[in-house]
Amino acid sequence: MEYSNSAATVVAVRFADQPFYPWLRLITSLLLGTIGSCGMYVVAVALPEIQAEFGTARTGASLPYMFTMIGFAGGSIAMGMLTDRFRVLTALLVGAAVLGVGYVAAAQAHTILEFAVASMIVGFGCSASFGPLIADISLWFVRRRGIAVAIVACGNYASGALWPPFVQHLIVTGGWRAAYVFVGLFSLGSTVALALLLRPAPPQRIVAALGTASRPSVIRPPFGMSGNTVQALLCLSGVSCCVAMAMPQVHIVALCADLGYGSTRGAEMLSVMLSFGIVSRLLFGWISDHIGGVRTLLLGASLQAAALGLFLPNQSLDVLFVVSALFGLFQGGIIPSYAMIVREYFPPEQAGTRVALTLMATLLGMALGGWASGAIFDLTSSYDAAFVHGIAWNLVTIAIASMLVWGQRRRAAV
Repeated sequence: MEYSNSAATVVAVRFADQPFYPWLRLITSLLLGTIGSCGMYVVAVALPEIQAEFGTARTGASLPYMFTMIGFAGGSIAMGMLTDRFRVLTALLVGAAVLGVGYVAAAQAHTILEFAVASMIVGFGCSASFGPLIADISLWFVRRRGIAVAIVACGNYASGALWPPFVQHLIVTGGWRAAYVFVGLFSLGSTVALALLLRPAPPQRIVAALGTASRPSVIRPPFGMSGNTVQALLCLSGVSCCVAMAMPQVHIVALCADLGYGSTRGAEMLSVMLSFGIVSRLLFGWISDHIGGVRTLLLGASLQAAALGLFLPNQSLDVLFVVSALFGLFQGGIIPSYAMIVREYFPPEQAGTRVALTLMATLLGMALGGWASGAIFDLTSSYDAAFVHGIAWNLVTIAIASMLVWGQRRRAAV
């Protein structure tokens, strides 16, 4: 990758070589993730109002979330390639423009299909603020990579913790269309302003450290399999874990409304769930620095399955708040563990694309899980079967993670 010798570039390089800059970049990335990921949650908060306005069943009302995650998944690949080719700034600027267009288009929708297509555009724009930021920050830290990746990944959950109550307030006071316009304009302006702080490329001292860490003597053929086989398993695992993850995240607001607790309580519950997800991501980031990405994936998937099971016995308001907090605490470390696995077993120059591929799979899982839960509800008039459906998918992730741990041990014994 070549850079010009302009005065601005020289200043940026010198700025990036300061010891505090990686931490400034980390904080900026966290803020960008918090702003850019709002599209994943605003559609869940608005779900009851959208269902009522467009006169559709729960399956139809779940389509916009599904389209959002499909757009997010497709955008992950495009933004990952942009990041590998041009660095993260380009991906963020493109994503900001797409976000603005998508939110405003959604506010103008007259049918559920138009709204779903606009939601897909929003999802495409959201993708710039997740995978590319995670891949980028992994290139700025060597010793504390796990916790750095976890902090940036927290932006996704910080978004879910902070935005739902605020968006619910906007919907109550001005309607969901006005809420979408406000979020779109705010996301566009703030993302462009913050993205400019990420202009510098890694200085030579960090590049040299990464080069040393990625010598063939350290990066081994992963788990006794080809790299593409491992990539395929990670993608399958990503789909299955996120089919399970989507059930509470997408439908907890609707579940609370169905039980008579109201959408406001549901938005608060979603905020609690994702607030504990922030704690979880930080905790699992620290854990992954000690036990590695593969074992962290197995631990997180096992705990997520247990938390899903806790939703079934009792659905009183107090119990749902407690179980939602536990769910957030248990499952928050799963997604960052995939980025850690990629960085542990693949060369750094492949980080953007391979992380994007894996995250694309997780987002497709969220799309499938969000839609399938709505379809199961329409068939059974209850979410109980949807929770069981999620647990079954979660077992696939546990099986894959166990296989990778076994392969890891076998390679270590050779």
